[in-house]
Amino acid sequence: MINLLPPELSQSYKFARINVVLRKWVILLLLMLVGLGVLGTYGLIIMHRSQANIVEQNTALQNTLNKDNVSETKSQVQAISNSLKLSVKVLSSEVLFSKLLTQIGAVMPDGTVLTGLEIDQVKGGLNLTFDSTNYTTGTQVQVNLSDPVNKIFSKVDIERIGCETTKNTIGYYCEGQLRALFNTHNQFLFINQGKSS
Repeated sequence: MINLLPPELSQSYKFARINVVLRKWVILLLLMLVGLGVLGTYGLIIMHRSQANIVEQNTALQNTLNKDNVSETKSQVQAISNSLKLSVKVLSSEVLFSKLLTQIGAVMPDGTVLTGLEIDQVKGGLNLTFDSTNYTTGTQVQVNLSDPVNKIFSKVDIERIGCETTKNTIGYYCEGQLRALFNTHNQFLFINQGKSS
C-alpha cells in the first residue's frame, strides 16, 4: 500500500493513535487506583467494626463474669474442698465398732465377758471393762488384747482388776478395766478399710 498522505499528516495520525491508546491506559490506571482506594477504605471500615465488636464482646464477657461472681464461686469451691478435707479427717478416726467388737470377742479368754467399751478423750484409744471368773483370767485379757498377732491394739494397760467373793454375776467374781491404744495401721478405722495391714 502506498502512503499518499503528506508526512506531517501521517505523523499526526500516528501520534493520534498513540494518544488514544495512552488515554485508554491512563483511564484504566485511574479506574484501578479508584478501585484500590475503595477496597482499602472498605477494609479499614471492616477492621474498625471488628475492633468495636471485639471490645463490645470483651465488655459483655467481663460484665457476665462480674455478674456470675467468679470470686464468690471460687470461695464456695474452697469451702467445699475444706469440708471434704474435714470429712476425711473425721473418717480417719471413725472406728467401725461392729468389726472391732467381733475381733475383741474372738480373743477374750474363756471365763471372761466384755461389759463395757468407752472412747476416751485421748486420741487413738479406748477404755474396756470386763468381768472374769478369777484374777488370772482377768490378766489374760490384757495379754490377749496386746498380742501383736491379733492386730487390735498396740498397747494395753491394766488400770485395775478387783475380785470380790461376794459378787456373783453368774460365776464372775472379778471386775477389771483396761486402757488400750490402737495400732497405727488399725484395720478397725474406717479410713483403713481395704488396706493391707
